[in-house]
Amino acid sequence: MTTQNTSAGPLAGLRIIEISSFVAAPLCGLTLSQLGAEVIRIDPIGGASDYNRWPVTDQGESIYWTGLNKGKKSLAVNMRSDEGQALVQQLVTAPGPGNGILVTNAGGRAWMSHATLAALREDVITLEILGRRDGSPGVDYTVNAGLGFPMMTGPSDHAGVVNHVLPSWDMACGLHAALAITSAARKRDTTGEGSQITLPLEDVALATAGTLGYFTEVQINGHSRTSGGNAVYGTYGIDFLTSDNERFMIVALTTRHFRDLTAMTGTTEAVEAVEAALGADFTTEADRYTHREVLTALFSRWFREHSGSEVAAALDKTSILSERYRSFETVVESGELEKNPMFTTLEQPRIGSYLAAGHPASFNGTHFTTGPAPVVGEDSVTVLAEILGTTADRAAELAKNGIVGTASL
Repeated sequence: MTTQNTSAGPLAGLRIIEISSFVAAPLCGLTLSQLGAEVIRIDPIGGASDYNRWPVTDQGESIYWTGLNKGKKSLAVNMRSDEGQALVQQLVTAPGPGNGILVTNAGGRAWMSHATLAALREDVITLEILGRRDGSPGVDYTVNAGLGFPMMTGPSDHAGVVNHVLPSWDMACGLHAALAITSAARKRDTTGEGSQITLPLEDVALATAGTLGYFTEVQINGHSRTSGGNAVYGTYGIDFLTSDNERFMIVALTTRHFRDLTAMTGTTEAVEAVEAALGADFTTEADRYTHREVLTALFSRWFREHSGSEVAAALDKTSILSERYRSFETVVESGELEKNPMFTTLEQPRIGSYLAAGHPASFNGTHFTTGPAPVVGEDSVTVLAEILGTTADRAAELAKNGIVGTASL
């Protein structure tokens, strides 16, 4: 596969105005940018509340912010001023078939509501990410707390709740948002109609949990599942510790996987005896899951008697689904990123040179990627000139009056 930039991306010709912070909305913009759209991020002068968010470099530059805002243009505007608000409205509703699209999680403001913008451009597309569907605030970690997953996460003998580390609802929300924008753009191309899209983070989480059956299980069976530690629900999968304290995740989804696992660990006869004693049928996922504790006890001894290298070599000769647990450091040091065509070297000002991921989907063998993230206000002058025809003198006047900011201010 080869990698190229977004100049030939499938969304080339779309222009997105993004007013956002944190994860979901910036991820929406990043995804659209990777696929070829021109994304202009509008921030308060000096940056939004996430501009310096951790992780940061030794010099205090946000690795987090630059990662989510690669390839975007940056315009800094005093959005508390009437003139700044009018400027944003003009940018969102500028004429042209690819213009007229706003993505934000900073809604609730009359001046950039869908109704206000639609009065200026009838076919405008707006997408507002909410925390909760009633408009009240909510973030990934609070939404997750009210959903049920923390009560199912962690060791089975742990009495408390365990939060996840990955902001999974933010990630899902950002990708849903990108899909919604492309769908609305497609609709506008075919019908000439705009769209008002609202996307509550809470509903993304609820929809996902519903689709995966977590709520259906309660409604139909009258109960939800309990914490199962690292066991995979409904089948046989668990982690094992080796003699040199490495750890492997093992999953036996099929009868063949399970047969290979018993053969590798030398437990075929013992497993057959347990199966007969319990009246179980280990060709079924249900029985392998139900009796997972006794099966794990049988398999664990073999893992404890072999090193990580020996276990890996043995697993390579089987059909068993497996992976050695690794740290982020181990993944980076393995050279895996260099071998993956999705990653290319990015020279990111203020951060340094590193391998950055492009869009994970390849189009005819191509992964689309972007350039570096901007400094807040870096593109203020050029954006105003290109979209609104603002002269250099007028841009300088706006900067002097504190209406817009530039990278030098």
